[in-house]
Amino acid sequence: MTAVMEMSAKELVDGLGPVFADRAARRGGSDAFVAENYAQMREAKLFSAMAPRELGGGGMRYSEMCGLVREMSHYCGSTALALSMHQHLVAAAVLNHGQGRPGEKLLRMVAGGGKVLVSTGGSDWLTSSGRLERCEGGYRFTARKSFASGCQAGDVLVTSGQLDGGEAGKQVLHFSVPMNAEGVRIERDWEAMGMRGTGSHSVMLEGVFIPEAAISVRRPYGRYHPLWNVTLTVALPLIASVYVGLAEAAAEMARTSAAKKGDDGVRSILMGEVENELTVARMALESMVANADELRSEVNLEHANRALVRKTIAVEASVRTAEKALEVVGGRGYYRAAGLERVLRDIHAGQFHPLQTKHQQRFTGRVAMGLEPVEA
Repeated sequence: MTAVMEMSAKELVDGLGPVFADRAARRGGSDAFVAENYAQMREAKLFSAMAPRELGGGGMRYSEMCGLVREMSHYCGSTALALSMHQHLVAAAVLNHGQGRPGEKLLRMVAGGGKVLVSTGGSDWLTSSGRLERCEGGYRFTARKSFASGCQAGDVLVTSGQLDGGEAGKQVLHFSVPMNAEGVRIERDWEAMGMRGTGSHSVMLEGVFIPEAAISVRRPYGRYHPLWNVTLTVALPLIASVYVGLAEAAAEMARTSAAKKGDDGVRSILMGEVENELTVARMALESMVANADELRSEVNLEHANRALVRKTIAVEASVRTAEKALEVVGGRGYYRAAGLERVLRDIHAGQFHPLQTKHQQRFTGRVAMGLEPVEA
């Protein structure tokens, strides 16, 4: 297959998407991981697409990757979501590298080494989980990391853990771990309502050695840290792109159904509601992507807060779009064969990505009040 740097995002999705859609339709009732899709995306060098060209990557613009993820979601939400989990780590590294902070090592690993990343940040937040204990040359790490999308095909786990810092207080250390390291195993527990193909199993780490040189960030336990300004600003648009893409797929199914059935006096009103909700979702997403500024700007709390607010708006409007689409399609949409049922199951996963609505509203409210965004 032609490398991604030789193709546009649209050409890539147009080539892979229909194949992914066919697999999704056949496996919608199972928990099978999208392994074949991952293999094809690896072959197309999609995982290194955003890494800078000078480091061996494809040099794809951030906004183009958001668009690619959004389009991919039209065909297979699970593939798009798992891909976004890798890409948001790459995006953060691109921004950090451009601002003179550590990021080049990870980018070279992805671009030159062809590594696929697995994130655990969504379940860790300020306190993280797992215990680090000092040993000669580094630490031993024991943890259970849940929602590790794509872990069955991933090469490197990007994670964090707690360390008792003694007089300095408890800390959270960030680091990467090879998925084939001794003591790392996958607990196959991903049996979910939707996004079944993401393979978001728990990763178990039992006394895994973490060398001192692997530590990329040290931060106080339980306190908001500037690294989250980067993570939230670049991760949330990629993740929201998945759900807006699903909403677009649902709206298209509704349009097709409504055009066949005609207006009965109510259907046109329902279609109007679908279009309104979809417009809200799209506007919120477009604002999120613009907020990330192609990974060129130094980001701050204001950027992170804007991303959080818009993520809530985009996801909630996307869910309403899909639910209204089901009203338009009617009982036929309840059948798995119609495809809308899978979209509805998948789209409801959007509410669980950090920060969930009430937590986001508190975060935003505290910022508006001049307080620390998260109470220590």
